[in-house]
Amino acid sequence: MIADAVSTLGRWVREFIVNVGFATRTFFAMLAASVGLLRRPRLITDQIHFIGNYSLVIIAVSGLFVGFVLGLQGYYTLNKYGSEQALGLLVALSLTRELGPVVTALLFAGRAGTSLTAEIGLMKAGEQLSAMEMMAINPLQRVVAPRFWAGVVAMPILATIFSAVGIFGGYVVGVQLIGVDEGAFWSQMQAGVDVWKDVANGVLKSIVFGFAVTFIALYQGYEASPTPEGVARATTRTVVIASLSVLWLDFLLTALMFN
Repeated sequence: MIADAVSTLGRWVREFIVNVGFATRTFFAMLAASVGLLRRPRLITDQIHFIGNYSLVIIAVSGLFVGFVLGLQGYYTLNKYGSEQALGLLVALSLTRELGPVVTALLFAGRAGTSLTAEIGLMKAGEQLSAMEMMAINPLQRVVAPRFWAGVVAMPILATIFSAVGIFGGYVVGVQLIGVDEGAFWSQMQAGVDVWKDVANGVLKSIVFGFAVTFIALYQGYEASPTPEGVARATTRTVVIASLSVLWLDFLLTALMFN
C-alpha cells in the first residue's frame, strides 16, 4: 500500500517536472521566434481583433453586472456606519485593484483561452502544424507567437473596459436608483483612487495575467494529443490551470504591491 502510494507520487512528480521543462523550453523558443514578427505586425493585429473584439461583449456585460452588485452590497454595508457617501471609492478601488483584473482574466480563460487551445489542438490533430514544418515554416513563429502577444495586449485593455463599465454600473445603482449624492460619489472616488498605486497596479496585474493565461492556453493546445479526446482534455486543463494560476498570481502580486 505504502509502496504504491510512493510510486504514484514519484510518477506524478516526474511528470510534473517533465511538463515544466517542456513548457519552459517552448516559452523561450516562442520568444526567440517572436523576433520575426516585427516584419509582419498584421499577424498580431488580426489576432488582437479575434481575441479582444470577440471577448468584448461578455467582458462589458459582466463588468456592468459586477458594478450593479458592488453598488448594492457596498451601500448596504456602508449605510450601517453612515458612510454611504464613500460608495464611489469602494466601487472604484474594488474594481481597479482586484475584481477588474481577476474577473477579466477568468472570463478570458473561459472564452478566449479555450478557443485558442481548441484551435491549436485541432490544427495539430489535422496535421497542419506538421505541414508547416514540412514547408520550412516555424509553427511557433507563424501560429503560436502572434496569438501570445495578442493575448498580452488584449488583456489589460479588456480589464480596463471591465473596470470602467463596472464603475458606471455602481454609479447607476448607487446614485440613480438608491439616491446617493452624485457629487460625493465622484469626489470621494477622485480623492481616494491613486493613479499609480491603484490603477497602474491593476493594469500591471492584468498584463501578468495575460502572459500566464495566454501561454497556458497555447501550450495546452500545442502539446495536446492529436485526437478529439486529447483536444477536449487540453481545453479542460486550460480552464483549470489558468484559473488557479490567476488566483495564485493575484495573491502573490497583491502581497508585493500593497505590502
